[in-house]
Amino acid sequence: MMPAFSILVRRPTRSTWITLSLLVSLSLGTSAVSHAAPDEIQVYNDDINKPGELGLELHLNHVPSGRKVATYLGEMRSDHRLQATPEFSFGLTPTWEAGLYVPVARDVSGAWVGNGLRARLKYIAPQASDTSAWRWGVNAEVGVSARRVSESGRRFELRPIMAWESEAWAVAFNPILGVDLGSGASRRPTFEPALKVTRKVAEEQALGVEAYADFGPVGQWNPAGRRPLALFATWDGQWRGAEINVGLGRGFQGFEDRWVVKAILGWSLK
Repeated sequence: MMPAFSILVRRPTRSTWITLSLLVSLSLGTSAVSHAAPDEIQVYNDDINKPGELGLELHLNHVPSGRKVATYLGEMRSDHRLQATPEFSFGLTPTWEAGLYVPVARDVSGAWVGNGLRARLKYIAPQASDTSAWRWGVNAEVGVSARRVSESGRRFELRPIMAWESEAWAVAFNPILGVDLGSGASRRPTFEPALKVTRKVAEEQALGVEAYADFGPVGQWNPAGRRPLALFATWDGQWRGAEINVGLGRGFQGFEDRWVVKAILGWSLK
């Protein structure tokens, strides 16, 4: 679930400026490598369900301006695609949580289709102390995808989680490693870092920026001018018992979707 912010300070700290510099570095040198919006557009922080708690998040994203042709036989084009992915989560222990994604999408013809199934397991380390601003964890995910959204069909993802929060600022960084497991895939992991920086603007509300990049295969990095990037302006808040994250994203050169609108609605089902 998404963070709630409740205390305000006036000036950003040195750590905040460091993370803002990291955000800028992710955006350097983007050019023409194909990369489209996935069904889940989210940076993980240190949130975790309590033991026995059932949660539901609905991930929505729409591409008003995207790729109009397929890049391989059978692929669904991204232009005007709407994706809706329910994510069910369950707290196993104070530090472990399991999750299940059921992605579906509506194509340009208006037809709704299932796009696979994914399972995940997340660990968040106990807080070092009551005064510590840092948290860390890791999320492992494996799943199968329909050919219309994945040429490989099977994928494993390891997502380290680093989170820092002050009285007004919050930062989360995920240096993601993803491996395609389908027949004929190279099995070489790709590096896809994601970063989120937010600042509280009102009670239970925060504005922020999210960045999603693709550096390519580990050890065979894409050139600095060929790393797709998407930047999102975001709002986090609460409404009628739901935790909400909404964002408007812009793809830069190698990110094939020019504009992406996303929303995440989260509920605790107890």
